[in-house]
Parts: sequence; C-alpha cells; structure tokens
Amino acid sequence: MTATAAPSISDLIARRKAGHSLEADFYTRPDIFQADLELIFGRHWIYVGVEPDVPEAGDVAVVDIGAASVLIVRDDDMRIRAFHNVCRHRGARLISTPKAVVGNLVCRYHAWTYSLDGKLIFADHMGEGFDPGCHGLKPVHLRSIAGLLFICLAEEPPKDIEALAEAMTPYLTLHDLPNTKIAKSVDLIERGNWKLTMENNRECYHCGANHPELTIPLFAYGFGFSPNTLDEGELEQAKRYEALVKDAHARWEAAGAPSREIEHLADRITGFRTERLPIDQSGQSQTMDTKVASKKLLGQINDPAMGGLSFWTQPNSWHHFMSDHIVTFSAIPLSPTETLVRTKWLVHKDAVEGVDYDLDNLTGVWEATNRQDADLVEITQAGVANPAYEPGPYSPYTEGLVEKFAEWYLARLAANLPEAVAA
Repeated sequence: MTATAAPSISDLIARRKAGHSLEADFYTRPDIFQADLELIFGRHWIYVGVEPDVPEAGDVAVVDIGAASVLIVRDDDMRIRAFHNVCRHRGARLISTPKAVVGNLVCRYHAWTYSLDGKLIFADHMGEGFDPGCHGLKPVHLRSIAGLLFICLAEEPPKDIEALAEAMTPYLTLHDLPNTKIAKSVDLIERGNWKLTMENNRECYHCGANHPELTIPLFAYGFGFSPNTLDEGELEQAKRYEALVKDAHARWEAAGAPSREIEHLADRITGFRTERLPIDQSGQSQTMDTKVASKKLLGQINDPAMGGLSFWTQPNSWHHFMSDHIVTFSAIPLSPTETLVRTKWLVHKDAVEGVDYDLDNLTGVWEATNRQDADLVEITQAGVANPAYEPGPYSPYTEGLVEKFAEWYLARLAANLPEAVAA
C-alpha cells in the first residue's frame, strides 16, 4: 500500500476553516515545528526577558531559541546589548549557564576574549595579518519597551516594533519596570506544542472550571460571555461589569494611567493588545485575597487599586502589570510537543522579602494557574494527536483572541514560506 503524501504547509493554510482550531499537522509535524522556528521565531520580535535580568554591568542572561543561543549583556556603560552566543574562532558557546557575571566574555576553549560591547580584545597566536576588528561577536537586534526585552534574529527585523513602543510605553512606564527586581523566576515545561500554549492563554473560556485561584481576582465577565446562557441576574451583573470598566478607565486615565483597549493582534506583523481591567473584591492585585502582595508600590503609583494592565504580544508573551508587582510570561518552543513557559514576578527594587512581601502570597495565584494550564495543554496535545481529532469551532463570545492568534500565525507563516518570499 502506497502511503499518502502529507499535505504541504501552503495547502494546510489554504484549506483552514476560519473560526476553527488548526489541523493536527500544525501541532504534531516536525517539519512544521521547524518552519515555526525559522519563519516565526526566527523573523519576528520575540519577548525574552526584562531589564532586571541583567541589573549590573557584567551581568549576562542566556536565551535559547531552537539552535540559536543569545547573550543578553549589560555593558560597562549600563547599556543592554544582545549577541549570538558563539565564539568567532571555532564556534564554541561562550556562556553555558542561564545567568553569569563576567568582567569580559572569555571563551574557555582558546581564551578568545571579548569586551562587554562585543569587541574582540584578545586572541593569542593569530599572526600579524589577523584583524581583531573583523571578529567581534555577532550582534542580535534588541529592543527594550519600557523594560521588557525583545530580540529579533532576522537580519532585517520588522520595523513596526516602533509603533508598538510608541503605543505601549505610556501604558507601561507608570509601573517603572527598570526599577524593579526579580523576586522569583520559574521555568515550566508544558507537554504540548507552543501554539497550544498560546491558544490556551488567549482565552478564559476554560477559567471557571479550571482556575479556582485565578478567578478570585478576575471578574467572571472580564473575558467574554454568552448572553444567551445568562439568566436575568447574571445579565445584570454583566452590565454592571461593563459600567465598572468604563468608569474605571475614565478614573485611571484622569490619574495619568492609560487604560483603554488597544488591539492589533492580527493586523500587524508585530501583533499586540493591551487593556487595564478592574480586579475583583479588594481590587488591588492578582493575589488570593486580592490585596497588594507588596507594601512598596511600583513607580509613582500611590493608589493600590489601579487594576491589572494586561499586555499580549505575538507570537510568545503575555504580561500583567499591577500597582505592587508585575508578572511576565514567555513561551519558547522546545520540540513539536514541548514548550518552555518562563514566568517572572517582579517587585520594587527596594522591597524586602519577608518584610514588604511574602513570596508565597506574591506567586501563589499564577504558580497554581500555570500548573493547571500545563495540564490542559498536555491533554490537548494528546487529543490533537488522536486520529479522531478534527478542528472544532471557536466560541464567538469567548475565543475571539484565539482566532486572532490563529489568523496572525497563519498569515505570518504564509508570508515567509519560501514560495511566498520567492514570489
């Protein structure tokens, strides 16, 4: 019996039914995973960390994306730079640990030495005709957006990162991320394709049944609902929530905190969305008691009840900014069926653990939520690999952002396929 050839990526994109999940091939095939690494993660702006990852001169953080390894370095002038983690001699990896503190970047293989600005400053035994100026570290495009660090591995990165920066800087600056510190960082490997991780993040349809901790600070109506399924009392609550959002936006913006929705998830190369939303009960923070987890508020914030600013970027991040702390998330593909989810909790740089904040209280909601999401991604990966799987319809009320993620992903994949580039 002759095996049937797998459909091409172009054919899969062309036959995708709008408003439905993707075909199984997108979540399981190694060649599509490789295309994702090269055409999505290799050509777009990728969120990789925060300025407090490298707070002092000589601090280095390593980020691995597929075969690429990137050094994030704070140089002697306190400027943050990014370089490929490859010695220009014979290719050895310069830094093999996730974090390091160095005076210079020294390759332990043959001691080639680079200054923190990437210049080659020592290479013994190379002869009189050798020019160190031609062998500095290869730079990687890096952009800090109010303290959030994005890199692009492409030679020519998308220029619309500047439009994102212009729109988002006023929203984020209020929280003064550069003057925070990382209270905790957790790496969690989800047993699923990176797109399942992102799709799960882009909806809260599943929240009521799966996230008892997260639904304490989040309003039930904050992420969509079906009006046809609500009784009269629930509809009234939904109307109250809409009025609360409107009033809160007006109050926060009058206090200098931009809050209204900006949504460009599917219509830009560097897709993003933001909105500041009320927090339930005490209204202060995403904690189990909805009160601030840290006594030291961020930046110039004086009111603890500033809601939660959500910020999503395509293809791999989501963030929550509150009056007292920030939680950032990145998703990095590891294999067709594994994804690294890296979560960081940030507090004011002067906040003292055990005095100003309790670490378990600070991290409790999202540590529980991340574990629950990992379970959901794992059972979904098992399901899409089942021969009985076929794409199912998204809810028009609660999964609109999932559809926008799928639209963005397929459009960017199609635009960068070799046949599309050649055309």
